[in-house]
Formats: sequence, C-alpha cells, structure tokens
Amino acid sequence: MAVPTKTRRRLLAVHRTLRSWRMVVRGLLSTRHPLLAHIIPIRRCNLSCTYCNEFDDFSKPVSLEDMFHRIDRLGEMRTGIVTISGGEPFLHPDLDEIIRRIRQNGMIAGIITNGYLLTADRIHLLNRAGLEYLQISIDNVMPDEASKKSLKVLDKKLQTLAEHADFHVNINSVLGSGISEPQDALRVAQRAVALGFTSTIGIIHDDSGQLQPLNANEQSIFEKVMALGKSSFSRLNKFQHNIARGQENSWRCRAGSRYLYICEDGLVHYCSQQRGYPGIPLAEYSDERRRHEFYTQKSCAPRCTISCVHQVAMMDNWRAPQTPDAPSPSQPGQLVQLTGAASRR
Repeated sequence: MAVPTKTRRRLLAVHRTLRSWRMVVRGLLSTRHPLLAHIIPIRRCNLSCTYCNEFDDFSKPVSLEDMFHRIDRLGEMRTGIVTISGGEPFLHPDLDEIIRRIRQNGMIAGIITNGYLLTADRIHLLNRAGLEYLQISIDNVMPDEASKKSLKVLDKKLQTLAEHADFHVNINSVLGSGISEPQDALRVAQRAVALGFTSTIGIIHDDSGQLQPLNANEQSIFEKVMALGKSSFSRLNKFQHNIARGQENSWRCRAGSRYLYICEDGLVHYCSQQRGYPGIPLAEYSDERRRHEFYTQKSCAPRCTISCVHQVAMMDNWRAPQTPDAPSPSQPGQLVQLTGAASRR
C-alpha cells in the first residue's frame, strides 16, 4: 500500500533532519573532514543573467566517470553535504546518477538551480534519485534586462514543486546594487512561505564576492524578509545584518578546508568568487592541504558576502585561531580575483 503523500513527506523531513544533525555533531567532534562541497558538473547555462560570472554558453558536461571519481573522493574525505551547482546543473544528462552517487557515499545531496527546466516528471525523478535539498534564486517579480529569474516566469514551477517534491525547497531572494525594485525581494519571500518553502535572502556582492552595503530602504526590506524566515536557514544568516549595514565581519573563513569548491575541471578553489587558488586537483587534495587552509587567514574574509562559506565557518569560529602566514604545503597557488559583473548566487 502506498504511503500517503503528507505522511511520506513528514517521514522524509524527519530523516533529513536527523541526517543534518548527525553531520553537525560530526563537525563539532572533528575538524578533519569537509562539511560542505560545491561541485560543478557543467559550466553551461540556459540563461545569461548579466550579473553572473559563473556560467558560459558552450561548455560540455563533465563525464559521468569523472563526476563519480570526484564524488567518491569527497566520500573518502567524509564530506557532509555535496551541493551541485553550475552553470545550470539540469543541463547535465546524467544528473540523477550524480545525485544517487552522492547518496551512495552517505552524503547529503543538494542542488542550486534557476528552476527553468523543472517539470512534474523531472521532480519525480529527483525524488527517486534521493535529492534532499533544492534552492532557486529568484531575482525579481517581473523579468528585466539583468535577470529572467522572475517570480512571474517561475511561479508555476514553484507550484509544481509544492505539489510533487519530496525534498526540501528553499527560495532565495536578493537585494543590493543593480536591483531596480528592491521590494520584490519581500514579495518573493512571501510567496515562498505561502507555498510551504523556506525563504532566505542574499545581498549582492561585487565580482570578487565582496561587500556592497544596502541603503536604508533595502535594509528595511532585508529585516522583513529575515523575519519571515525565522524558522529556516535565516537563523544561520545573522552575519548578513553586518553586511546589510556595510560593516565588516570578524570570522574565521575555513574555505579550502571545511568548505570546498570543485570546478568543472576537478580543481579545488576557495569559493566561486576566488577561483584560481589553490587550484589543486581534488584527487591530489591532501589532508595536509586541508589542515593548512583550516589555519590560514583569508584576506578577503572581512568583507565577504558568500553565505554558504560563512555558515560552514560557524561550526569552528570558536576554535583554532588563524594566522595569515600559516606554513605552506608543497603546492602553493596564487589567488585570482575574478573580474566582471557581480554574482548573486
């Protein structure tokens, strides 16, 4: 007999929560494994948002064999969560197999997507593959020249997710420089909550992931959206209050250690906005290197707005002080500041 939908979703939600707490406990007990990895199976995207520096319109998908090797390596590292990003991950023909491989390695599986390619059938395939978390960033209510990721275009997709998804859905709205209608962020957040999703908000950073403070009106909207998300991931976004006011954060960035960004070439970088360092193949990324990055102070940290890296760092911010001149492993890299339009991811 089939389990009723509401009952099945409640059971899955309990299971996700237990897995998440187990990951938290492991993270508190040991610093020897990554908590979160972002992995890129394809750089190509079906959209061309003018602010984004994380896509192209020509790259081929990473082979399934290479993706399996990378995921298995993350599994060997005892990584907690693997989030698939891009580009647009739904352009990869073997996305479901990638999700299954993540789950087979005992890791929590998530996706960041623009949502355009979601259908009821596709959502059911994701359910069967074992996807646990999905996030869509919606930039405005009506599409404009900067972004087509609008509530008008995506609302039917959101309704389809609400009806069919067994995984957790989070909707991320955005504020900051370049947003012509800042009140749209509140409307997007309200719609997300009305559909039973969680809601978070991102503050647009510049092309190297650095702080761009909000004006008074934007700060007011920011506080309203944060209040909507009190029962969600916004509890892990308190650092954003400083960002909204244009103030630096004092924290210990663990990028390259507890957080890994693996590009389509299989290289490990600090994050999406610091691609180029350390630039070491994941297969060669040693425990020694991770320890080095754990104790190394990052010069970009005080004005950083990359939420996922901030959230991961909360696990260890109370311990292990960092130094700017930690002893370097045998494979030094060179920090590369990306140029181009600001990213809203």
